[in-house]
Amino acid sequence: MTARFSVTWDYLCPFARNAHEHVVTAIKAGADWDVRFRFFSLSQSHVPEGGEPVWVAPDQHPGVLAGLAGVAVRERWPEQFLDVHLAFFRARHDQGLDLRDRAVIAHVLYGAGIDGNRVLNEIDSGWPLERARADHEEAVQRWAVFGVPTFIMHDLAVFVRLMHRPQGDAKLAEAAIERVLDLAAEFPQLNEYKFTRIPR
Repeated sequence: MTARFSVTWDYLCPFARNAHEHVVTAIKAGADWDVRFRFFSLSQSHVPEGGEPVWVAPDQHPGVLAGLAGVAVRERWPEQFLDVHLAFFRARHDQGLDLRDRAVIAHVLYGAGIDGNRVLNEIDSGWPLERARADHEEAVQRWAVFGVPTFIMHDLAVFVRLMHRPQGDAKLAEAAIERVLDLAAEFPQLNEYKFTRIPR
């Protein structure tokens, strides 16, 4: 049976990078999943009550402009989304690039095989911002999401930190995500499970 789930992302988070690399690696290898990638802004989640939302000036906040690019590609060029998705994580965590810079956004997109200026034009039209905001606000209001990566299945939502990356191992990637999904669905009584020291 096809597993259906959503998973939140913000390119700022290294744990989101770990989880999304597992998801993407497994999908590319044929995992029988129906996955919805949902943008969730960590910057917005840290805006103080009464403060200006990040949606007012997205290019002023780390991660938001790149998130809008991800949303635009997800909706307009879905067949290229997975490559773009991983490229933004690499840009942030391997190259340390400033994802508030439009030139950087375009460069990452071109490197992933998509016209960066076309994506920026889509962002400028406004609809990716509305879609990103809707993703974020639904996650907060419907599932009480507070961070990334959060895996969502029907009415269940679980925040997860995977400590390793798949390094191209599709079997490892699929097994890791299946374990997350099984634990959430079959043992929701387990609310928190955290090593006091990180196993090396």
